[in-house]
Amino acid sequence: MYELEEKGYFYLLLVIPAMVLLFIYLLYWKRKKQTEFADADLIKKLSPEKSFFKPILKFTLILLGIICLIIGLVNPKIGTKMETVKREGIDIVFAIDVSKSMLAEDVVPSRLEKSKQLVSQLINNFANDRIGIIAYSGSAFPVLPITSDYAVAKMFLQTMNPEMISAQGTSIDQAITLATTFINKKDKTNKLLVIISDGEDHSDSAIDAAEEAKKLGMKIITIGVGTEKGGTIPLKRNGVVESFQRDKNNEIVVTKRNSEVLQAIAKATNGGYVDGNSTKDVVNYIKNALNNIQKTEFESTQMADFKSQFQWFLGFGFFFLLLEMFLFEKRTKWVRKMNLFNEKD
Repeated sequence: MYELEEKGYFYLLLVIPAMVLLFIYLLYWKRKKQTEFADADLIKKLSPEKSFFKPILKFTLILLGIICLIIGLVNPKIGTKMETVKREGIDIVFAIDVSKSMLAEDVVPSRLEKSKQLVSQLINNFANDRIGIIAYSGSAFPVLPITSDYAVAKMFLQTMNPEMISAQGTSIDQAITLATTFINKKDKTNKLLVIISDGEDHSDSAIDAAEEAKKLGMKIITIGVGTEKGGTIPLKRNGVVESFQRDKNNEIVVTKRNSEVLQAIAKATNGGYVDGNSTKDVVNYIKNALNNIQKTEFESTQMADFKSQFQWFLGFGFFFLLLEMFLFEKRTKWVRKMNLFNEKD
């Protein structure tokens, strides 16, 4: 088995036919000019050591050298052996609150941005675990299905904002119910749901949804973002605060974190709650939680151990070019004695 690392360099081989055509034209042009100067017999007498074969050999060596260098840039790899790679981990679903209360700036830069930072830092500490992302406010929306592509997960994470979902509120129960649909019943991989929210304006059925999730083998960890003192909800345009969110009585809304709700949801699945205002505490807490969850094998693939072979082609390329430099265009004595091309006739 083999693979080519940089196939784009093969386009450089297009220079080879151009060089061949140019070389043939130069031979034709030289022969034409020589016949204009003198006949063939006179030319042989004027340059008796001139070889017809040597220029072709030198040009062939140049072509071989260039071809080898180009193949070296492509870096062909040869598979030496097959290895079975097993991946063990758990499935982690992040449910992120994107309601307007998450725009409050009682934590820097805001509750929502802090939530994104937390998830991003957690992803940086994962190795073989698979992740999925859910956004929720008045309803829940699947942002990213279960995947092991962390780069894609971070990309989708940065796009999350309150405009994703028109219905406002904090329906944690819908987020939990949606997270259970990420579960493949035939898949025995352990599941963890991480809910990141300020816990405000929740529905009363969140505890019931958590208990149903527990029956399916899902554990829930909740992360509370925000402060007990609370903060206002700025309404911005182009990054500039124009006003603040107001209630029906035209009073400025002050939103506060409701830790009790988040703790109760986590307790329903024998999970845990952690204060999300400290990134270090969250990362350490999730790390410890994952260490206590049994990892299961969810992927087993066979991979070939490929080794680069570019050095051989580069070596031969430089060898051919160096050899061409030491070849002269006059006839070689021992070749002339063999009369391979009937030069004595």
